[in-house]
Amino acid sequence: MPETSAGPPPTAAPPTAPPPTPPPTPPIPLAELLAHEELGLRRIAGPAQADLLWVHTSEMADPYPYLLGGELLLSAGVLLKDPDAYVDRLVEAGAAALGFGVTPVFDTVPRALVEACDRHGLPLLEVPPETPFTAIARTVWRLMAEARHRELRRVTRAQQALATAAARPDPVPAVLHQLAAQLEGRAALLAADGEELHASGRRPAPDVGAALARLTRVVCAGSRPAPASATDTLRDTHLSAYALGGGQGLVLALATDRREAGDHTIAGIAVVLLSLLAAPHQGADAAGRSAALVRMLLGADPQEVAPLLGGAEQWTVVHARRSGDGPVDPLTTGALGAALGSALVDAGRGGDAVRVLIPGADRITPQPGWTLGASAPAAITALGLADDQASRALGRALATRTPLAHHHNGGGAGLAALIPPDRAEAHARALLAPLTEPLTETLRCWLSLHGSWDRTATALRIHRNTVRQRIARCAALLDADLDDMDVRTELWFALRVR
Repeated sequence: MPETSAGPPPTAAPPTAPPPTPPPTPPIPLAELLAHEELGLRRIAGPAQADLLWVHTSEMADPYPYLLGGELLLSAGVLLKDPDAYVDRLVEAGAAALGFGVTPVFDTVPRALVEACDRHGLPLLEVPPETPFTAIARTVWRLMAEARHRELRRVTRAQQALATAAARPDPVPAVLHQLAAQLEGRAALLAADGEELHASGRRPAPDVGAALARLTRVVCAGSRPAPASATDTLRDTHLSAYALGGGQGLVLALATDRREAGDHTIAGIAVVLLSLLAAPHQGADAAGRSAALVRMLLGADPQEVAPLLGGAEQWTVVHARRSGDGPVDPLTTGALGAALGSALVDAGRGGDAVRVLIPGADRITPQPGWTLGASAPAAITALGLADDQASRALGRALATRTPLAHHHNGGGAGLAALIPPDRAEAHARALLAPLTEPLTETLRCWLSLHGSWDRTATALRIHRNTVRQRIARCAALLDADLDDMDVRTELWFALRVR
């Protein structure tokens, strides 16, 4: 069963007394202590691998009650009577290793003690007469301080790298990529059912993926209280799962070849960042948004629905496309909406643009990784018109390779304001009557981009030859010379009025 941070699952064995809390320092490998030749230590029994958490000196016949686990126990064997029972109790207490000092009690390490340590798997170190126990303790504490300093520097560098990744245009994939690099393993964001939403790092074996899915179910327990994290080991792969905050049903899953000091802290930083990035922006009350949607589907007047969406008198529609080949999914579109100050986001389908409905008339700002087109502020009854404006503004931004384009109404100023609206509209309808909607939109875009074939093709997402064919068709149907500035001006006026 996997270990968890909030107690075992119901099917686990009955709980026992919790293990003691280790010191806030990384463990010291036994080999690192033995490498200090000035101490003269020599391993004469037991395994070569051990992690030291403490140093303790005791001459008691049974030091078990005073051990926390992970100690390098130092003794001269003053009360050593039964080596096998003595070593058995040390192993039961969780001691990491035994350092035995020769003289004044024993001239050499007792053979029975060497055999007992080999039998019970406890590393045994011979401490020469000229090496004080305090010198060993001082060396261990110094090694711990150095390891702690290295760990803090590593965690600090990782925190800076993760924070930088969170500010990138694709924050969720960027954070996972950086986390996988820092831990030298696999980092994945999973749904509660184990579905992989984003991942980075070498893909693990199928059974490792299945084990991560099981850990995900542990931390997304549903009806019963679930732990915040869970760990397991499969062969030589260390597995971890962390539930994201806010009850989002998302889990950060990790698979690494080794588990080092600071890994848990680094993973915790990533959990906080991913929780913030994946959390829905609460610009309006969720219940209010649901009620507004229901009422609109049932045919309620938009003016009645508007207060449920935040009470704004004016709204801005934004159309957005990714600047590169980055993913367009609920997480990235939700992050875009949060950056723009709205939870009202339509992720679109296929090649459709992402649409964001923003309460108020605040100026829209460019967003890294996105190309945006923004409408003029509009009442909720005129959102259809604002949607068209945002679409055209996005086309202009794409064509001109600018991160953001705004629709400009002109404010009713200029020569157009001198003509009565009804007469202007009648003239526009008559002038543009021969054109179909695709031809009208192509002509509008082509004129707005000063007759550029390439930019118009980019804005409309069609081939430049199609643009040429459509403009030629417009010229034929209108029986007009579109190279003539007077003709262009009159057509532009009609298209604006229409």
